[in-house]
Amino acid sequence: MQGNEALAEASVQAGCLFYAGYPITPQNEIPEYLSWRLKEVGGIFIQAESELSAINMIYGASACGIRAMTTSSSPGISLMQEGISFLAAAELPAVIVNMQRGGPGLGNISASQADYFQAVKGGGHGDYRMLVLAPYNVQEMWDFTGIAFDRADRYRNPVMILADAVLGQMTEPIIRSKIKVNVYEKDWSFKRRERRPQNWHPKVIKTLYTAEGQLEALNKKLIDKYKEISKSETSWESFYAEDSDLIVVAFGISARIAYSAVKRLRQDGYRVGLLRPKTLFPFPSEIIHQLACKGSRFLSLELNAGQMVEDVRLAVKGKGEVFFYGRPGGALFTPSEVREVLLRYL
Repeated sequence: MQGNEALAEASVQAGCLFYAGYPITPQNEIPEYLSWRLKEVGGIFIQAESELSAINMIYGASACGIRAMTTSSSPGISLMQEGISFLAAAELPAVIVNMQRGGPGLGNISASQADYFQAVKGGGHGDYRMLVLAPYNVQEMWDFTGIAFDRADRYRNPVMILADAVLGQMTEPIIRSKIKVNVYEKDWSFKRRERRPQNWHPKVIKTLYTAEGQLEALNKKLIDKYKEISKSETSWESFYAEDSDLIVVAFGISARIAYSAVKRLRQDGYRVGLLRPKTLFPFPSEIIHQLACKGSRFLSLELNAGQMVEDVRLAVKGKGEVFFYGRPGGALFTPSEVREVLLRYL
């Protein structure tokens, strides 16, 4: 399947019944697919008039207890930031997909990873976080979509799938594994009632807290939730990292390119490895710190001007050297190019 279409079908299998979005390359195959596929399962598809409208439609659908998703690419996700902050404050589950393209500004439609800060640090206002999943291939575009919907409901929080133009457009064989749909009681949601019972009280979903101490209490509640997410959801994969002098830290398409270079260098006898975060928030800081304490050095490989490298440095805590190599503006590196970069530090 194509990456975008795999993600779209996985969302249907995960129980998504509402989609609102606005066209932007390179994610257009997702709304195109869902425009007819959701109708087959009794769902609703809306091509909104803008990304601003789309994210607020997601807010409304989620408030009614419906599994909802929106997708876009970098500039479109920028327009959604206020709505994402509202979702987090109201503790509404939603899945948000970003197929990253080159920036800043309108940039270009080539693959990029320059939205890392925006995704993992909370691009909108206020103290909020999202669980951020970083797929590595088309199989994970399928698998991570099921995880995203489940975790959104479990934690009552928006979840982002942070992919890129290459993963969205490429076609690979996948196993369309059955996505388990856990049912979470949503007693907080709005539900249509023909008659209101005598003890009925109106439900309020809001993000405005003006009484003294209310907003601080909400933030403390959210912080506790983010700590639980960090404790339970951190995920990564490593290749040859345990005995490596130099470890590449990369996610998404960069990790695939890095793996080819690392595997070839291993065959040549170099002690080099790869650590691939599957979750960008929470970030796998603990395993990186453990490897740094064993004497490993690190190279953060990114399709940007240097973003994840800051989290790598924080994880290392001064226990080892951290290098960076990146290409911003939608420019891809090759395995040979990465190999030459790694040889500088080996």
